[in-house]
Amino acid sequence: MILSLDQGTTSSRAILFDAEAEVISQGQYEIRQSFPRPGWVEHDPEQIWESQLAAARDAIAASSVPANHITAIGITNQRETALIWDKITGEPIYPAIVWQDRRTADQCEELKSRGMAGVIADKTGLVIDAYFSATKLAWILDHVPGARERAGKGELLAGTIDTWLIWKLTGGAVHATDVTNASRTMMYNLHERQWDEELMDTLRIPPSILPEVRMSGGDFGVCDQQWFGLEIPIRSVLGDQQAALFGHTCLEAGSAKNTYGTGCFILMNTGTEAVASRHGLLTTVAWGMGDELYYALEGSVFVAGAAVQWLQEGLGLIVTPADSEEKASEVDESEGVVVVPAFTGLGAPYWDMYARGAIFGLTRGTTSAHLVRATLESLAFQSRDVIDAMQKDAGMPLTDLRVDGGAVRNNLLMQFQADILGSEVTRTTYAETTALGAALLAGLTSGVWTREQLESFNTAEKVFSPQMEPEERERRYGAWQDAVSRTMGWEKHEGKHEGRL
Repeated sequence: MILSLDQGTTSSRAILFDAEAEVISQGQYEIRQSFPRPGWVEHDPEQIWESQLAAARDAIAASSVPANHITAIGITNQRETALIWDKITGEPIYPAIVWQDRRTADQCEELKSRGMAGVIADKTGLVIDAYFSATKLAWILDHVPGARERAGKGELLAGTIDTWLIWKLTGGAVHATDVTNASRTMMYNLHERQWDEELMDTLRIPPSILPEVRMSGGDFGVCDQQWFGLEIPIRSVLGDQQAALFGHTCLEAGSAKNTYGTGCFILMNTGTEAVASRHGLLTTVAWGMGDELYYALEGSVFVAGAAVQWLQEGLGLIVTPADSEEKASEVDESEGVVVVPAFTGLGAPYWDMYARGAIFGLTRGTTSAHLVRATLESLAFQSRDVIDAMQKDAGMPLTDLRVDGGAVRNNLLMQFQADILGSEVTRTTYAETTALGAALLAGLTSGVWTREQLESFNTAEKVFSPQMEPEERERRYGAWQDAVSRTMGWEKHEGKHEGRL
């Protein structure tokens, strides 16, 4: 059996998988988020640890199988959330600063003004943003009294949530992270495969507090026997989106996955080449195995499921998100109505924080069904925006799009996604792809499975093939692009629209 620990933003989950990669049992606990100031988001590191340990123990207890049947543990985690703790006592010196936190936005602007954007993009594949871990760690060192002095004396350790869990599970014996989580810090040099001295100096983060970077499928030590009654090896660590990519078995270059949540996270495997994006995407590590790094391009859509929630809570057009498919099916097409849900600006590949949402193409014949259908279509259009950028950057066609998340149960949306992409969309059998990905990599590393066997796991539940004619596809997509262009920069013009004819 393989035990997968899935530490997320709102809960800690543990799932026990058998030799066929089927779920035997699981445990789950919600965790609290705190919002001490506008734009600040924090977690209690001790609650993260205690909830993850309790979930693992529950999964083992519920299986009625002895813990000595567990071959290995795999870990997947919320990315970019960071913390610092005392090397001796293990006590955090400040709450974990969550990936959503924006308190270091000014520090990021200052880095941009110093001309660091190009340097950071070239070395790390990332844009300068408060989203990533490095400025969070710098903030803790700057704002906790005595922290910088203590860090200089070697009294403190730092890391992302995977590092914290590894350190706790091994009883403080291992201070390590994997290449996927390291690649999201804004300090890891993708080309030299190590922490970058120039970036650490710029951010004033001493290298002594940072964890050792290891391959995602590898040796992360063994659990102290006090936790489960025996020592269990930790054999995989992956950030959540990379774990989902692996869980979908997107092991070949050109394969991609799209997770439809509040927003959309789209990753494309680009193989052993770190492809620099010229179209507003991020270059990141997909995973590391043996001596080889595998890379991915990543793009995020800010508003996906949140747009369906707006139909429900904001407009009252549907009672539950699941009602959207039935409502949209009342009409055969959106009949020229285009919804651009740029409620918080536009993400990849546009990156326009001043864009705002809009509805185009309204006529006297427009009904609530047209609005619902057009809103669902906006998820597919936004996903194509990102995937088109990926294909241009990678110089390779999309071979397969595998999908997960709440919205994938909507057959109308999935069919339209296939239509507007002009390629197949595969809905897989297993919904919890992050936990599965960590388990599959741990099993592969431990010799439980071969690479060929992985292909037989998480197979297609339904494949949606494009049915729309190419001319119609491009006409519809052209209308979408026109609508998007009209929303861009809207907030900059606020108050200046009056009287324009």
